[in-house]
Order: sequence, then C-alpha cells, then structure tokens
Amino acid sequence: MTPSTGEIAEPLGAFLGGQVEDLTRLSGGASRETFSFGLRTASQAVEPLIMQRVRSGQIVGRFSMESEASLLRAAALNGVPVAEVVAATNDPSVLGAPFIVVRRLQGETIARRILRDGSFASARSRLIGQSADALARIHAIDPDTVPELVAEDQLDALRQMYDLLEPTMGPHPAFELGFRRLDLSRPPSQAVSVLHGDFRLGNLLIDQEGLVAAIDWELAHLGDPMEDLAWFSIRAWTFGGEGEVAGVGSIDALLSSYERSSGGVVDRGAFQWWRCFETLRWGVICMMQAHAHLSGASRSVELATIGRRVCETEYDLLRLLR
Repeated sequence: MTPSTGEIAEPLGAFLGGQVEDLTRLSGGASRETFSFGLRTASQAVEPLIMQRVRSGQIVGRFSMESEASLLRAAALNGVPVAEVVAATNDPSVLGAPFIVVRRLQGETIARRILRDGSFASARSRLIGQSADALARIHAIDPDTVPELVAEDQLDALRQMYDLLEPTMGPHPAFELGFRRLDLSRPPSQAVSVLHGDFRLGNLLIDQEGLVAAIDWELAHLGDPMEDLAWFSIRAWTFGGEGEVAGVGSIDALLSSYERSSGGVVDRGAFQWWRCFETLRWGVICMMQAHAHLSGASRSVELATIGRRVCETEYDLLRLLR
C-alpha cells in the first residue's frame, strides 16, 4: 500500500536532514510517484525540492535511483540542462521504495500550453536548437560514468514484447509488415552512446526562454543516438502542432542543429529507419496500455484512450514505410 504524504514527510525529512513542509503529490507516470515539497534547514531557509519514488508494486529494474543520480550529475557536468540532484537511495526501508530528490525548477511540461500559449512563442522558436544541443551533450556522456546502463537489440526486444501481446490483442498486419521491413533493412551499427530514452514534449521542462531541463530519465540506456532523435520526431509527440518535430520545427532543422552541436554527420537513411522503428515502438506501447486496461490489471480511462491510438499509429507507420 502506498503511504500517505503524512507518513512520508517525517522519514524523508530525517533522511535529508531538515523538516519537510507542504508535501504535495503531483501527477506522475506509470512507474513513479512525484511529490513537491519544501525542506526547512537549520538556517531556517526553505529549499524547494521534487521527490520521485518508485510506485508500490513496481519491479525495480537494473537502472537504479542511485545510478540515475550518477547519470544526472554526469549530464550536468556535460552541460545538459537538468535538475540538480540532492539525494537518492535504492534502500526501500526509508520510504518503502527507492527514491530520488532534485531541486525544483520553474517551467511547464504540458504540451498543449507550450504549443498554444502566446507566452511561449519565443520558447517555441528556440526549442529545436536547444533540444538538439541537449541531445548531443547527452550522447557525449562517457558510458563508463553509469555502468548499470545496458544496450540491447531494440528491434528484437520490441518483437518479443509484441509476441507476448499478440495472442490476446489479436494480429496487427501493419505492425507485422513493419517488423519484417525493419529487420530486412537494418542500418549499420553506430557507436554506442548514452541515451535519454524518452526525450519528448512532456518530459521537457520549458519556460518562456525555452528548454529548462530534461526530466524523467528512467528509460535511459545505451544505444544508437538516432533512437533519441527519432523518438523526439514521431507524430505522436507533435500534440497537434504544425511542425514535424515537437509540433514546432522541421526534421531538417533538428538534424542540422544536432550536426552543429555534435560535430558529426547524421545518416539520413539510418534516421528514417529509426523513425519507422520508434513509430512501431509507440504502437506496441499503445497495445500494452490497452491490454493493461482490458485485462483488468489496471483499469484506467487514460490507458484505454492510449490503447485506441493503435490504429492511428498503424496509419503513421504505413505512411513512413511507403
């Protein structure tokens, strides 16, 4: 059972060496709970902080909270805009599950506000270049900094996930075609880099001047840098905006900006392969969310709504494969 905010405040304050005030549960993802709070220190100053805690019942993967803290510190040293880490522990005895605490930053994550609010007009004009630079800096992090990060064959792993879902969710010929075409046209292997794993609107904190921080690093892993660039540019993350990337810019602007920041040359063919793959990946994720709702494992209108996007993603994939 998830402890209440009252049950969390005292042990969290003891762990951090201060008094926790105004502990408030925020909206969170499927795997983590997010809280904002103030920490009153011995000097009576109040530090605004954010805590993310693994949800009760979730299996903690190989990439632990302490490793995430190490990655965030390495990212900061490499010039990536991130929140400063205050503390992290894998020990579940403190709050019942591993958690990480970072300094609270000011900004917006809700895509529709970022794309439509006039106060973000300047931010929208800068977002592609700032994001490309952040990704180049992420990909330049020394993988030895976080030895728990692992690499795996992404297409094979996705196929295994799909095969587990197919008996209950039914066949999806468009996805089958995608798997076959992608398997027959794999691009040459690139250097293995540190990847954010979920770099997109919703996981970017943005203010009126642009990108403040990349957040939600729990899917970080090692792999081809094109993964991050392609995931950022699939249609699902345009949120109705006119631009091909994040609803605000073009793919050419993203790749050209990335080349300037990284000093390398992007293989456009490899990028297109990864864009097809990431669209397929999102489709399989939509299947997973639908299955979680329909099976009764996690009854949720949100999951059901995401599940209905499978057909939308099939259409996107067929257009890209063409």
